[in-house]
Amino acid sequence: MTIFETAVRPVLFRVGGGDAEKAHEFTLGRLAGLGSGTRALLRRRYAVSDPVEVFGVRFPNRVGLAAGMDKNGVALPAWPALGFGFVEVGTVTAKAQPGNDKPRLFRLRESEAVINRMGFNNAGAAALAERLRALGPIGVPLGISLGKSKVTPLEEAVQDYLASYELLHPYADYIAVNVSSPNTPGLRTLQDKSALAALLGALVGKVPVLVKIAPDLTEPAIAELLEVCLASGAAGVIATNTTLGREGLAGPDQARAAEAGGLSGRPLTERARKIVHFVHEETGGRLPIIGVGGIVEADDAARMFDAGASLIQLYTGFIYRGPALVRAAARARP
Repeated sequence: MTIFETAVRPVLFRVGGGDAEKAHEFTLGRLAGLGSGTRALLRRRYAVSDPVEVFGVRFPNRVGLAAGMDKNGVALPAWPALGFGFVEVGTVTAKAQPGNDKPRLFRLRESEAVINRMGFNNAGAAALAERLRALGPIGVPLGISLGKSKVTPLEEAVQDYLASYELLHPYADYIAVNVSSPNTPGLRTLQDKSALAALLGALVGKVPVLVKIAPDLTEPAIAELLEVCLASGAAGVIATNTTLGREGLAGPDQARAAEAGGLSGRPLTERARKIVHFVHEETGGRLPIIGVGGIVEADDAARMFDAGASLIQLYTGFIYRGPALVRAAARARP
């Protein structure tokens, strides 16, 4: 057990009376307030140098922070200090929006899992663009995850994504197109062939564009999506988002299974790895993959790389295991 698991995590899990979202906001605030000296100390402890180039971008190591942890980019200087080789902010939408009603974030501790139905709560693309302009480079590649504003009709989705893209692509090393969150009504229909082709046709060109896919798609549906990605010039795939499934939960967490939203963490480990393997085999390695889902220990990272991922991202595993997982995953090899 690490110091984080024995001393820090129990404190964080008690913040706000055990409310996961309050703990999340508390943590972001503390990280945003770290001084340069503290960040330098953390960097010496957790940073791993293992450079790799993927879709034309050079990464100092293969482990990134997944979208959803720092939607509005409020703690950006802290993440490289905790060992991350790249950071993905968002998901951000063209219009600022509050997200779904609270409570909307739940820990399933025995399963090392989280259920969220946040609903793309964020300050909007213009606010993020201004923050990134003022901040400048963070020292590692920056990805920006784009989603559809909830109030925007599906038939106007392309224009909605494009509005965010135009504001934000100057600050991005890559753009992630989130068409797979289960928490925005109708969003997953944008994974369909014609809708995705129209969307990528509007966005591909200025910076690498990756498509984030749902773990609940069938293999034929994934194969069709990959055809569109290859034909449209997508730079890669992020596999996977959260799942609507509830398989693999520990007994004490079964009561939480009825909560609406996407499940992440340990129950998703094997499904995400299998999808990464399928994508790699189906494309013959032509589409780089960022593997994400259920990476809770170094062996999970190694197996994800072995399945075909060029890079990986952490979210729920980081919540439960802390920055030691970032370091261990960056050192992992297939």
